Amino acid sequence: MELTTVWFLLIAVLWIGYFVLEGFDFGVGILLPVLSRDETDRKTVLATIGPVWDGNEVWLLVAGGATFAAFPEWYATLFSGFYLPLFLILVALILRGVAIEYRNKSDSTRGWDRTMFFGSLLPAFLWGVAFANIVRGVPLDARHEYTGTLFTLLNPYALLGGLATLVLFTLHGALFLALRTDGELRARAASLAVKLAVAALVVGGAFLALTQLTTGKPATWASAGLAAAGIAGALFATLRGRDGWAFTANALAIIAVTVTLFGNLWPNVMPALDPANSLTVANASSTPYTLTVMTWVAVIFTPIVLIYQGWTYWVFRRRLTRPVPEATPSQPTPPSTAPATGAV
Repeated sequence: MELTTVWFLLIAVLWIGYFVLEGFDFGVGILLPVLSRDETDRKTVLATIGPVWDGNEVWLLVAGGATFAAFPEWYATLFSGFYLPLFLILVALILRGVAIEYRNKSDSTRGWDRTMFFGSLLPAFLWGVAFANIVRGVPLDARHEYTGTLFTLLNPYALLGGLATLVLFTLHGALFLALRTDGELRARAASLAVKLAVAALVVGGAFLALTQLTTGKPATWASAGLAAAGIAGALFATLRGRDGWAFTANALAIIAVTVTLFGNLWPNVMPALDPANSLTVANASSTPYTLTVMTWVAVIFTPIVLIYQGWTYWVFRRRLTRPVPEATPSQPTPPSTAPATGAV
């Protein structure tokens, strides 16, 4: 297998890791004002992702760095043509991180909670818009430069893709909260997950069906079907109260969706509306020497990162219990200072 193919697959794996792990972070942030009834609920919801959210974002950094090193032409065209959407995603991620870290240091948390909500909702939607456009194809000239505008990216197919990822990640967050909490909060998350699963089947199914009918390949029909089966499995498991299986099934659906998109993309990395101007793994890649060095670095350090992150999730695997307010101890009746009846 050629190294260009290897690195295309590795970048797909990095995006799979990012969407599976950061996906429930987005969902938790979106559901923060929906499922929380009071400040204790809000603290419990945020505590579910507190130890892991920043580690999950590392997958995005590595995916971007790998794209820059392995396919510099792809990186240059992507970040110049999609500059505004990617800039909005970056700002949203920064503000979300600030909100998580600083809400407990402020007298008023309402503003930070709104920042958390929009900082999660915007990337969850825009990543779908971006990847839908990448798979569909964008206007590129002979120098592989993007010639469209922002409104070119906001076409109906891309907006449907954004809505599909938004619903899917929100469902992922609801299932994660059902898995990591208990009591009324867990019940509310599971109840909402049932409704979101139905929405994900409708919206996500429409997006994948349209993708397969327009740019799909025969092999990716299997992964598209697996995605639908994963969401249906999450719905069935939630109704049965099997939170772990429900979360696993939806994670499998996210993996299958990402495989479908990258499978339809191959061997292109940035299709053009004019196929002659498309970027492929061949004309967008770095030199063989660079890819060889990168491969050895990945072989050495990737297992270390995976072991460390797996250990982190193992340590913080237990459900979070909403703290029960302590009863206020009864105060003894103070002695009376009035004079005794009948005193001389």
